[in-house]
Amino acid sequence: MSKPTNISATSVALREAFDTLITQLQAARDVIDTPELHPVPADQRNLAEGYRYLLGFVLGGIERALDDPLYPRFKRAIQPMNRSTIDNADAVYLVAQVDGQHSYIVRGKAGDSRHWRGTQSDIKGRAPQYVIFELCSGYAGDSGSLKELRRGERINTSTLDSHAIQVEPDGTFEILLAPEKPQGFEGNFMLSRRASHGTDYIARFLNCREIFHDWENEELLDLEIIRVGCENSPQPPIDPAGAIEMMSQVGDFTNNQMRFWNAFYAITLETYGKVPGGVDTGSDKPFMPTNDMNQPNALGIATGGGQSTNIYSGGVYKLDDDEALIIESEVPVKPSLLGFHLSNLWGESLDFESYQSSLNSAQMSIGADGVYRWVVCHRDPGVANWVDTTGLAHGYLTVRYTYAEKPPKQDWPTLKVNKVAFSEIASHLPSDTVFVDQQTRAANILIRQRHVQRRYRQY
Repeated sequence: MSKPTNISATSVALREAFDTLITQLQAARDVIDTPELHPVPADQRNLAEGYRYLLGFVLGGIERALDDPLYPRFKRAIQPMNRSTIDNADAVYLVAQVDGQHSYIVRGKAGDSRHWRGTQSDIKGRAPQYVIFELCSGYAGDSGSLKELRRGERINTSTLDSHAIQVEPDGTFEILLAPEKPQGFEGNFMLSRRASHGTDYIARFLNCREIFHDWENEELLDLEIIRVGCENSPQPPIDPAGAIEMMSQVGDFTNNQMRFWNAFYAITLETYGKVPGGVDTGSDKPFMPTNDMNQPNALGIATGGGQSTNIYSGGVYKLDDDEALIIESEVPVKPSLLGFHLSNLWGESLDFESYQSSLNSAQMSIGADGVYRWVVCHRDPGVANWVDTTGLAHGYLTVRYTYAEKPPKQDWPTLKVNKVAFSEIASHLPSDTVFVDQQTRAANILIRQRHVQRRYRQY
């Protein structure tokens, strides 16, 4: 039995914490249309999507606040209800909060995973094309300030991807997360405490990306995470201090994330033009050029996050109804995964369930010359590799190339973008370009709709 307490004082403290939460959410709301906070240019659609974007961060903040690093579980960090950070339409983003001073066991089960070792299979229900676990000491955007991009502010203490994961014949695997590797341990291991830049970093988040190429036949992993010894120390009931802390976390997370990513897009990525503080391109060209893309480059945690095994290319499209972009990429060394994606200027991936707004290398047609080509425009040109803007006039272009081991710089992919008239698209494409009819297009959309239902199921 608990001792008698001053219920009135507790009630006041909880109410004040809730009022503070509402104030923080109002401050986050202001990011949508306050000029000095770098909002997306206002129009009917951008404003509506801005409020949806805000609600997505509220959802993410609530889920994070209700988690406990001593009793963690995997949650979707990004899903259709809270898309952000120019997310990958091919990926499931999972996160579990941890305390890197403790040890944890991740247990999983995958479908047929022979392709993780280079042997392709066409079995339905096979594992995702690529999976990566990353233990990191911080979460991009939590500070609300671009100062967190300084070298050494946060690191990955360890990474482990599907090329290296040891999997049993029945598809099961275990991963030990610990601050030190046990002597003689030979299984899957991730270090949760690491010294770097003169600092001892402690992992606080385990991120997992499951990335799909064949949306019709690849399926989610089964995953669980348990702190070693938690069965001997049950989770204590919540108390008023815990509830107050939860409300504070929701407000801080939502407000800081909104402010950070607006500033990141406008200043670091120079989405709207060259500004002081942007990524140094060595020219007057902004890092995210309009109707063009920067050359593939390795970005990561120092520039706002990103998958550690990716090479990225990005840019901005701004098209009228009678214009199109033709993007071509030559890829000397075949990556584990290659995907092209569109996002709005808030960094939300465009609807990839009802529209072909993304296209990876397994979903597209590749001609005899081996060049990857995507056609970006507002209406269907009949080209198999059309990427649909969903009618959004102004948004982001992104290509991701995933490598288990990055090739030498001279063998990195190259990329070029050509803006053409919609009526002239066919004349700018090779003679063996594949065209499709509306029946084929509808069949492809149905595959997307069914896959997205499975990928994000809530039961």
